[in-house]
Amino acid sequence: MSRPPAVPDVAGAGDGDAGPESGAAPAAPAGAPATGTADGRNGGAAGRAKHRGRSTGDTRFEGVLENLRTRIRGLEFAEDLPGAAEGAAARADVLHQLEDFVLPRVRRPDTPLLVAVAGSTGAGKSTLVNSLVGEQVTTTGVRRPTTNSPVLACHPDDVDWFSEASFLPTLPRVRQQGLAMPGKDGMLVLAASESMPKGVALLDTPDVDSAVAAHHEFAAKFLDAADLWVFVTTSRRYADARVWEFLQVARDRDTSMAVVLSRVPARGRQQLLDHFGAMLEANGLGGASRFTIPETDQIAGERFTSNVADPIRFYLADVAGDLVQRARVSRRTFIGVIDSFRERVPELARQVEVQVEVAQRLEASVRSAYGDAADEISEALEDGSLLRGNLLARWHDIAASGELMRTLRLRGKRKAKAAEAAAPRIEALQEAVRGGLEALVVAAAQRAADRVVESWEQVPGGARLAEAYAGEGADGFPARVRTAVAEWQDTVASMITADGATKRSVAKLVTFDKEAFTLVLIIELLGFPRLDDARRGSGPTPQRLLKGLFGAESLRSIGAAARDDLRGRIGALLSAEKGRFTDALAAAGLPGEDDAVQLYQATYNLEIAR
Repeated sequence: MSRPPAVPDVAGAGDGDAGPESGAAPAAPAGAPATGTADGRNGGAAGRAKHRGRSTGDTRFEGVLENLRTRIRGLEFAEDLPGAAEGAAARADVLHQLEDFVLPRVRRPDTPLLVAVAGSTGAGKSTLVNSLVGEQVTTTGVRRPTTNSPVLACHPDDVDWFSEASFLPTLPRVRQQGLAMPGKDGMLVLAASESMPKGVALLDTPDVDSAVAAHHEFAAKFLDAADLWVFVTTSRRYADARVWEFLQVARDRDTSMAVVLSRVPARGRQQLLDHFGAMLEANGLGGASRFTIPETDQIAGERFTSNVADPIRFYLADVAGDLVQRARVSRRTFIGVIDSFRERVPELARQVEVQVEVAQRLEASVRSAYGDAADEISEALEDGSLLRGNLLARWHDIAASGELMRTLRLRGKRKAKAAEAAAPRIEALQEAVRGGLEALVVAAAQRAADRVVESWEQVPGGARLAEAYAGEGADGFPARVRTAVAEWQDTVASMITADGATKRSVAKLVTFDKEAFTLVLIIELLGFPRLDDARRGSGPTPQRLLKGLFGAESLRSIGAAARDDLRGRIGALLSAEKGRFTDALAAAGLPGEDDAVQLYQATYNLEIAR
């Protein structure tokens, strides 16, 4: 990339297009690349000295950037839900540029200047790279096998910088030996060449408008790590939307850039240049250095044989050799990236907030549905609505027959005989009570689950979460309810026989059947007193049967304890069902509200540190 002794100014080279921008270099933040030295390396000995003895401001600035990276790396977005795709893309975009461009340059002020040659399919990027280097380092052709195997050309002294330890650490790479050979798909090829000046590297990137989507992401990753873009497009493709998407990214980040219009035919040449220039102006890129390469077949050894690439080569040689301009180019891109974080990081935080709002909406639907289920069950237990149909008919049957009273009061052989006669009816009533409670809880829980699923399915991607809920443990709920009801009935029986539960000494002289008494108490607890007279029937009420053995205070105490125990068991059952929905939400990896707050705080800290 060396320049001959006598060359015209870039502004006057080639077609008279605009040359490199002029003006004083902007002030760089702490940690920005240092000014170059006479050895042609960015920072040289001075930069290395600075690296060894960094200032407090440098260290503080790096710490703020590290904190921002940690916050971003810890983010998770739930797939398919609103904000996921946008958030994941924004996260990757900012994180890659932090890790691949900003932090390396803060840690090492003597980082080589990386020039990325990017652009359209068939624009001649590889031919241009070979011509700029002065030897073949990359293969050419629209269908070249290196389409997704970018080649990085640098001086042998710089090749270690581009190892996995310093540059794009997650990207596999291979060191090229001899003639340019393609690497495997997705692998970076390092081509060391004595023709390259120290401290500058050229990167031949994948096509930005490739038919393969992965190539776009790959190209963007390399552009995010570059100090200077040389963007190459053709006279036929310069108006393509994909081209301008990348150019507008460079504009928004104030990236140092040169634009090359290649394959320009002689006929209509000026009209093409005027139109292309007008598009650059209209898109805020009028200040970019511009070059043209005419339509030519003067190519040998995969390089241009004529001097068509000389203006671009001279421009890059000036950037590499002029220490002030080189520092200005790298600083401009660095500062532009830092400036872009003012918008990019809050935009990432907004996508986090989108998912937080989704999570809150999904969680609210769960709370509402299961809260309503608990209220529905509690109301049914209070107002006697559970005592209907078969259960109430069985109560009237056994209460009116007198068998229940005899079972409670009689002693000895007469009691045993009465209990034996009443056993089938008592067991049937017990089973009806158990079945009624089970049906009440299961039905309420199922309605709650249906409501949640319906609500979740109204959110894009929510159906997948609902499937996760249904995929585990849903079929076992009725069995868990049956076990809980049976255990509650046993607990009520234990309460009845507890010390001090009976009314007075006469209770000690009267033998009562615990199962029958428990059944009567449960009927009372299920809201029998709240039934209207027609539904109560003409037989003895549970309270009348109970008062024979218990005083009012004892009945109230046992009843309150039994009700609380039942509510607790039902609450635990509903909580477990609700928990399967909330577990599905937790497993989805939705971000938390604190994540957005921390991103905003990290953005503020970055502004302060600058």
